[in-house]
Amino acid sequence: MEKVKQFLEPNQEESELVSRLAIPSHRPGAYSSFYEDFALKGIRVDRVEPGLVVCTFKVPPRLTDRNGRLASGAIANLVDEVGGAVVHTEGLPMNVSVDMSISFLSTANVNDELEITSRVLGRKGGYSGTSVLLRNKATGELIAEGRHSLFGNHASKL
Repeated sequence: MEKVKQFLEPNQEESELVSRLAIPSHRPGAYSSFYEDFALKGIRVDRVEPGLVVCTFKVPPRLTDRNGRLASGAIANLVDEVGGAVVHTEGLPMNVSVDMSISFLSTANVNDELEITSRVLGRKGGYSGTSVLLRNKATGELIAEGRHSLFGNHASKL
């Protein structure tokens, strides 16, 4: 455990670099955050209908593992973000993820273009269920299939 702690502990130079970072506070909706720029930059929304969102995403090097493949965490993030977008109502807070289940069926490499399709499976009260498919746009191969459950109780009590 001590070796892990030493490995993760920043050295003096790293500490100084981090302390000089200027990270402005984030106001939702005002501008994109570091997280959004890092994880979602490059996603393109192609189609939006009630209960359906279709996006295109070219796999960037920053989201790949050491083998140049789209990292499983990046896939989980795309399922979370696009699955949440399909049930979002403009002007209301985002719903909270309750559960995600992802089947990783294949891999995607740097510069592969993916089609991400999210559909609402159903709603009951504040609970929503979505399905998210990630496909290689060129080959049609299914990369991952996600099921995403969300909750949002946005009804006014007035």
